[in-house]
Amino acid sequence: MSDANVKAETNAAPLNGTANGNENFKFDIPFFNIQAIFGDLAAPAATRAKANFEQMKATSEEITEALRRRAADYSTKVIEISNTNTSSALEFLSQLADAKSFADLVNLSTAHGRKTFEAASAQNRELWDLAQKVATETAEPIKNSFKRVLHRAA
Repeated sequence: MSDANVKAETNAAPLNGTANGNENFKFDIPFFNIQAIFGDLAAPAATRAKANFEQMKATSEEITEALRRRAADYSTKVIEISNTNTSSALEFLSQLADAKSFADLVNLSTAHGRKTFEAASAQNRELWDLAQKVATETAEPIKNSFKRVLHRAA
């Protein structure tokens, strides 16, 4: 037996009352108006969802602006540090070229190493402070957004 020979039987009557196999059948299933049933539930949920999306968009814009400001500050500071370090290295090379003895080379190297270490420590502190400001300013809009949501829910 092939699938072509199998016929399904149904209790439904054809729309035009004839019983050949080419007719559309009308099933006795009641028609539910989904909008009428769920419309009262969906409208407030859609309104809340839209308000939440708008709030998330505003929060995202605040975060982006904070990142943009602080990223520019951070980039500027990195460029300043790079310039300072380059100037220091060139000055050190100039002093090495003027050194007259091995003892002068050792003294210059020791002094430059100490100076470089202290400068690097200070520069790292500055960059760390800027990174903390970025994190704080970026977290602030998120924190405020959560406060608004929790306040509304309470």
